[in-house]
Amino acid sequence: MMPTDRPVLGIVFALAVEADAFERRVADRVETRGADLSIHTGFVAGRVVVWCVAGVGRGPAARAARLLIAGHRPAMLVSAGFAGGLSARLVRGRCVEPAAVRGEQPVPPLLLAAPTPDGPMLVTVDRIVGTRAAKTALGAATGAALVDMETLAVAEVASADGLSCRSLRVISDAVDDELPTDVGRLVAAQSPLRRLGGVIGVIGRRPGAARDLWGLWERAVVDGRTLAMSLEALVASLPAAGGLGAAVTGRRAGP
Repeated sequence: MMPTDRPVLGIVFALAVEADAFERRVADRVETRGADLSIHTGFVAGRVVVWCVAGVGRGPAARAARLLIAGHRPAMLVSAGFAGGLSARLVRGRCVEPAAVRGEQPVPPLLLAAPTPDGPMLVTVDRIVGTRAAKTALGAATGAALVDMETLAVAEVASADGLSCRSLRVISDAVDDELPTDVGRLVAAQSPLRRLGGVIGVIGRRPGAARDLWGLWERAVVDGRTLAMSLEALVASLPAAGGLGAAVTGRRAGP
């Protein structure tokens, strides 16, 4: 069955591993392939959803959000995926819905359509923050409790188009977790063949990397399942698409 109703959600993932478990929960899935980005539609809890795997970073996330709006006009956008913890309160594996998102610049944050206004702050940056020292410094400088690389871009696109935006983020590494230095190269936007070459190269230079990368992959699969369950619960809690129009956010916090 081809989804024809207006989607209740347009979901932007950065990585396939973030989307995989969710996609397995979608009924009557339809894929529309573009030149370098595929758009997927289907049914979750009897409601139409649309999503895509955009790639890492603000540029790809913003482009994907605009495509979802232009092609499907979802009632709400969601930035979904993994995040790093900047506060000891956020343990690894927990799914968090921030109430606001900001960048590193001294600009008031954008409010998100979170269920509680006193939820944590998310900061979006242009790099992987992988060490305890860097995470602690970023949290202190911004007041944020978690960090990602996409949500601010999705929220800005939604705000500019008069749509509300939410963010669901599973803490993939807590504030005290140290990420392998090779992670950045492996998640960068590139073809699967080049990414495989990168993995082989990393292992060749540092044999212990195989254990580290396998551990990251196992955790990512589990985190993807947690994210999928949270997204499914979010969809089930929403009214029909026509009832979401009044929940427009994207206001800047503060005076």
